[in-house]
Amino acid sequence: MIPHPIGEILLAQKAISRTDIDQALAYQRETPVLFGQALLRMGAVAEERLLAALSRQLGIPLLDAEALPREDADYLHAPAALGLPLRWLLEKTAVMWWAGADEARLAALKYPERTSPAPDAARLVVLARDPLDPGLQERLSMLWRGEMQVVLGSNRMLDSALARLQTAGARTREVGLTDVERLREMAEEAPVIDFVSAVFEDALRDGASDIHIEPFEHEFQVRFRVDGVLGLVQTQPRSRFDAVASRIKLVSAMDIAERRLPQDGRQTVRFAGQDIDLRVSSLPGAWGESLVLRLLRKRQQLPSLEGLGLQGSQRAVFDRVISEPNGVILVTGPTGSGKSTTLYRALERVNDGTGKIITIEDPVEYDMEGVTQVQARADIGYDFARGLRAILRQDPDVIMIGEIRDGETARIAIQAALTGHLVLSTLHTNTALGAIERLIDLGVEPFLVSASLRGLLAQRLLRRLCAHCTIPASQDRIDEAERLMAQASDRGVIWPLDSRSEPANWRSPVGCPHCRNQGYAGRIAVYEAAAVEGDLKEAIAHGRGRAGVEDAARRAGFLSLMQDGLLKARAGITSVEEVLRVLGGAAASQAALSQGADHG
Repeated sequence: MIPHPIGEILLAQKAISRTDIDQALAYQRETPVLFGQALLRMGAVAEERLLAALSRQLGIPLLDAEALPREDADYLHAPAALGLPLRWLLEKTAVMWWAGADEARLAALKYPERTSPAPDAARLVVLARDPLDPGLQERLSMLWRGEMQVVLGSNRMLDSALARLQTAGARTREVGLTDVERLREMAEEAPVIDFVSAVFEDALRDGASDIHIEPFEHEFQVRFRVDGVLGLVQTQPRSRFDAVASRIKLVSAMDIAERRLPQDGRQTVRFAGQDIDLRVSSLPGAWGESLVLRLLRKRQQLPSLEGLGLQGSQRAVFDRVISEPNGVILVTGPTGSGKSTTLYRALERVNDGTGKIITIEDPVEYDMEGVTQVQARADIGYDFARGLRAILRQDPDVIMIGEIRDGETARIAIQAALTGHLVLSTLHTNTALGAIERLIDLGVEPFLVSASLRGLLAQRLLRRLCAHCTIPASQDRIDEAERLMAQASDRGVIWPLDSRSEPANWRSPVGCPHCRNQGYAGRIAVYEAAAVEGDLKEAIAHGRGRAGVEDAARRAGFLSLMQDGLLKARAGITSVEEVLRVLGGAAASQAALSQGADHG
């Protein structure tokens, strides 16, 4: 029975479209690769799904990564015993090793004599890019009469094994720093293309926001930032780094010849059927360029405000200020804290079709219907300030500025708010109330800040506890959290009644397969929110300083990031450990502020 073509199998599974098949066939006509590899390079299908379909189609088992040999030399034993040149194996993109033999037999196979072991001594395991390659099968059948098992594995597994074979055979060679043509040639080699594609696919599967590729003396590491925490994914020989770095530079439209100066690159790419905005930064180091890649999914589903964690008194403040007809609303926090997501949700709330909404962003992270979105281009002088002046000539009702970075942008935003526009933006400060001092530092007069500001939000992202493996928190942790909450009460913090009426559910992480043994899965935001009105407005206008501003906000029910985090830990959403890990420094500064207010 002739098996169905792999393209038809994937099409029947709705893993790819007919257009993907046509494009893969066109790609094959230009580049001699397997059909499945063409789909992967196009980003039309996830490798995991392709391998599962191939395994069923060909009746070839999938190899578990744990089954790969652990020592580089193990990849030389079988080729040496069978008399196979390493160059031939690399051309066939195939590796092989012995399994099932005793230690004495394996030790004997270390030597390059062409003496095949007895048929019952070992099983030959073969992993190849094309396991059905006639040349590969014919030569192996001539040299080996014993048990042989052909297996399927991911490109990443195969590339890692090929690199270890190459390293063990001392066949690597260094590339000159100025050999641009060689760098480009290396970057276009199939194993390098497939390795980089596999890294992107793994990052998307794990929900990574950033990929870090870091070279050292003898190796380079690939790490993913998942839920805000960096974790090691794999380690590769240093000899492969130049090719991998060059491939990433080519993909992101960077200069592959420049390795002495930092560079930034940006490109839209497609992997595993998803369109990704790729932002790449390179930084020259002692052992080569450190590469950091940020992945922004163009068609990602925005979480709801409730899903983000904006609830209770903070949500009430948000709903109130976003309904104002004019003024400035600022969301503060570090890079990657979810500020843009909150602003997009705010825009959705005001996007009722009756007003003109224009944004200026760098980059445009999410496509919104009914909103005119403008991309800032600092490289050609089209920065936020210049773009904002142009936007004001477009008769807007609502303006969203990606970030207020300088005094000129701040002053234009304030003036726009005072002339009847609702302006939303982000600002890099540690706390919501710190935005007031930051605007004044940028040259805006306190009375203008007071007159134009409508609302302030600050946020951080904490990891959510895994729903499958939490346990009750230890008494020490509970005591520590309750002590912090009691101190806040002593300083005059007004806790929301509904948040303290529910029974406490302090939990701690454990780790299980559902959360990759991290104890956490996904993230939730903690917020500070303040409506600029009443006593707070007066405190800003009269320049009462940080202590006076904080005191006025606290009397209005203001909660700090730490206090919101403790409430979420009390509800069992996150852990006390996570709150202290992310907000420990903020807690110290907040306590100092509060003590200053008490003694002011």
